[in-house]
Amino acid sequence: MKSIYYLILAGVLSFVTHACKEQGRLDHLDFNAPAPVQVQNVKVESLPGEVVLTYDIPKDQNLSYIEALYELRPGETRESKSSVYTDTLRLNGFGDTLSHRVELYSVGKNKKKSDPVIVEVKANTPPVHTVFNSMRIAETFGGVNLYFENNTQANLVVYLLVDSTGLGTWAPANTFFTNSAGGRLATRGFDAEERKFAVYIEDRWSNKSDTLFEALTPLFEEKIPKTNWKNMKLPTDTWEPAQAYHLEKVWDEKYGGYEGFASSNSSVLPQHFTLDLGAETLLSRFKVYHFGATGHLYNGSAPLKFELYGSNSPDVDGSWGNWEYLGTFDSYKPSGLPRGQLTQEDIQYASVDGEDFEFEDTPPPFRYIRMKTLSTYGSFGQVCIAELSFWGQLK
Repeated sequence: MKSIYYLILAGVLSFVTHACKEQGRLDHLDFNAPAPVQVQNVKVESLPGEVVLTYDIPKDQNLSYIEALYELRPGETRESKSSVYTDTLRLNGFGDTLSHRVELYSVGKNKKKSDPVIVEVKANTPPVHTVFNSMRIAETFGGVNLYFENNTQANLVVYLLVDSTGLGTWAPANTFFTNSAGGRLATRGFDAEERKFAVYIEDRWSNKSDTLFEALTPLFEEKIPKTNWKNMKLPTDTWEPAQAYHLEKVWDEKYGGYEGFASSNSSVLPQHFTLDLGAETLLSRFKVYHFGATGHLYNGSAPLKFELYGSNSPDVDGSWGNWEYLGTFDSYKPSGLPRGQLTQEDIQYASVDGEDFEFEDTPPPFRYIRMKTLSTYGSFGQVCIAELSFWGQLK
């Protein structure tokens, strides 16, 4: 009798379990339900290159999401969706300030759509145009500088072209990817002869700016040879090398990894070293390369703020009386991300291309250079520099 009881009980449990599993797979869609009601009380907020729509969410059990359809340009339609848990839709990618028609649909769980609510929207001037309007081109030593402001920190591509033949044969000179708030973009490698340059901007939605044309003559410069450089350690140069990372490594043209100069961990800031360039040199700019394969790339002991000084007759006691201040310089990180976070652009700029620094005013020719590090990205005293290079004219 007990055996029969247990068999019946097992059968009931099996049926209940099977029924529960089957019930878990039911989607409860009512394909006969009508489309959800339309959204109401739609409000429009215009922003640079985009608009934000807010609305009252329909109280409809069949509602799945809200969908907006709009055209960026004739023939190119975009869509944006929001769930039933938010009353906001962001429509981006606008490349102008013209009126655009937006169709707002309430979409049901059964995929039925309501009639559209039609809204006319106008975005504010897109960043691709405001940044272009702020841009200017100026000649510099060996090339040109592009100066710009990008207050919204939009992701943009800046294209620099050059008339390679003087007959309107435009060729790429450089391409910059940036979302920084502004600054300077430098392109080098041109002879000191007049040529025509052009620049335009594009955003992620293929919106393009106008094109700015300028005829400019880059200033003559050359990379200063390092064959005659010397470590001129003066009494006040208190740094000591960390193991084999001697100062001579800042001019050995080996960088990108563990190569370079590093002072000891017991060093203190501020800290300076002195170089003999071997001849009086008119300096136009210089580059500081970060260690590429350690924690000193926009981090650790990489210089964050430093000063440069020049002299032709430094005092042998190491005092500062015969040194001329050339400027204070701040390290620039293209991405602007917090310490410890890097983009490929950051890595390329700091450890491959080198951080590029210019003097506000061209200094007189100097033979001796002092670099005084005021702060680093993270260390208390150690300073790490993979390579240091100067450009200008030998006198």
